Amino acid sequence: MDLDAVRTFVAAADAGQFQQAAADLAVTQQAVSKRVAGLEKELGVRLFTRTARGARLTIDGQAFLPHARDLLRSEERAAASVRPGRRALRVDVIGRRLAPAALLRDFHRAHPGTELDVVTLFDAEAAVEAVRAGTIDASFRAVTQPGRRLPHGVVAERVHNEPVQLLTGPAHEFAGAGQVAPADLAGRRIWMPGIVPGTEWAAYYADLGDAFGITVDRIGPHFGLEPLLDVIADSAALATFVGDGTRLVWPADHGLRRIDMRGPTPVYPHSLVWHADNPHPALAALLSHLRAAWPSRRGTGIWTPDWVQPPAVGVAS
Repeated sequence: MDLDAVRTFVAAADAGQFQQAAADLAVTQQAVSKRVAGLEKELGVRLFTRTARGARLTIDGQAFLPHARDLLRSEERAAASVRPGRRALRVDVIGRRLAPAALLRDFHRAHPGTELDVVTLFDAEAAVEAVRAGTIDASFRAVTQPGRRLPHGVVAERVHNEPVQLLTGPAHEFAGAGQVAPADLAGRRIWMPGIVPGTEWAAYYADLGDAFGITVDRIGPHFGLEPLLDVIADSAALATFVGDGTRLVWPADHGLRRIDMRGPTPVYPHSLVWHADNPHPALAALLSHLRAAWPSRRGTGIWTPDWVQPPAVGVAS
């Protein structure tokens, strides 16, 4: 149904005259007559009876009027639901315990009136495609894996360097260390059974292991975070890597240690990925917030793989 014709019908019904309806809608009287005639043809009934004083609703017109008003209200609600700033900003944070979720929580604390829809997509490929397709507004990802480019119109900007820490049990040889150098871990086994081949984080940790001679072992079933922590807590040989922004909770008797790495510090490079044509005002506010915090998070003496996007705005061709 032509909603312009419905809107014209309601205006004419309210005004009682086609001429006044034309003035209210800023169209010609001929346009009003044509729209009403087209609507009458579509419905198969007469909506108005012409009188000396203007136009009077027929019985069918009176029956249709409240439904016509409902149609126009529905149209307005539908448009408002996607109007920039009226819907929640939809952001992918990879995992709700990871650093991007903390970055988004910081933003929400600074902008408590901003409505957010937080999602967790599997890998960078799925996230970038969702940004391209418009099913999400933004995603925090490491950009990009070797040989992979962003689609046209999708942009990315490095917004956070997250230091990687060594996590050990109390009996591990480095449990009492204040810090360790990545080279000190050469030949040691770092157990990360949750790594999925082909993902950006798998590429990152593979390169980290190659760069410093570290054995990053993903062998074995992954039963989840808590069972992994149980194994690490009881082992004198196994350790794992975690980001310093990853939220971990374990029983007090586990005695787990989070140990900083220095000389250099491996950092996981989080970029925000979004579409250049996205007009959502909350997206601009999120970018502004992340950029304001970025200088304090750059750091010196850091290591990232060669394929990681440099800390500057990047636009794919």
